[in-house]
Amino acid sequence: MESTDQPRPRALLGGALILLSAIGFSSKSILIKLAYADSAQVDAITLMTLRMLIALPFFLAVALWQGKAVEAERRRSDWAALLSLGVLGYYLASFLDFKGLEHIPAGLERLILFLYPTFVVLLTALLYRRAISRIQQLALLLSYAGIGFVYGGQPLSGAPDITLGALLVLGSAVTFAVYMTASGHYIPRFGARRFTAYSMSVACAVTIAHFLLTRPLARLAVSPDVLWLAVGLALISTVLPAFLMNAGIRRIGADRAAIIGTVGPVSTLILAYLVLDEAMALPQVLGAALVLIGVLLVMLTRRRGPG
Repeated sequence: MESTDQPRPRALLGGALILLSAIGFSSKSILIKLAYADSAQVDAITLMTLRMLIALPFFLAVALWQGKAVEAERRRSDWAALLSLGVLGYYLASFLDFKGLEHIPAGLERLILFLYPTFVVLLTALLYRRAISRIQQLALLLSYAGIGFVYGGQPLSGAPDITLGALLVLGSAVTFAVYMTASGHYIPRFGARRFTAYSMSVACAVTIAHFLLTRPLARLAVSPDVLWLAVGLALISTVLPAFLMNAGIRRIGADRAAIIGTVGPVSTLILAYLVLDEAMALPQVLGAALVLIGVLLVMLTRRRGPG
């Protein structure tokens, strides 16, 4: 178990890194919505491909750098699992999320996506036949009730295809929860940074292949504004947050990092209100509060789960 008495400067730096990481991740949906609004020609897979093309060199560099470390003995099944999890967690989950944002507001998307820790609890209970505690049951109830408040809010009810978008993002959250549940077994075999770099590189390759098989190359000739938004997606919302999160976790531990990370949905709601002029009525605020409380309860009780 990690020590709880870290020096204050180290703890403060770790907390600041996690906070910056959470804000970076939370800006993703804002940048996506801005790109969609800029051009009707920009769809989910095109924007994903631009993001991955820009991010791929950074992940390849980390993969090569980490590859110089002493290699542990790994089986073919470990590499097969890494490939599968890269496709599942960083390609399919991202694709469903990007598609969902074509139909729903950024604030609702972030709250639905933030439910993934509750799905991890459900999957863990199912796979390991472990009973869900009363506190966890309460957490699940609060989280899903919170989404009901936001989804049923009057300012959102008239949005076109809101149900389709919500289901796509829900699928993304479930897919990422499966990735998180399964990856815990394989990350120690590769190391956290190497596993992230390898799996992200796999996702980049699959995303680019998807684009090449379904779109003409000319679709990548986007406007300068969309290109800069793609750069922001790649660097501010993908590469930098991943490494900031890693550095923060090394300083304060995963449990504290997860709790600080709950600022993400709040950051998205505020940014969506300020940048996208999305509604922030009482149902949205109440729903967001319920989701945050529920997810916090889940995170605080997950220490009892399988190691």
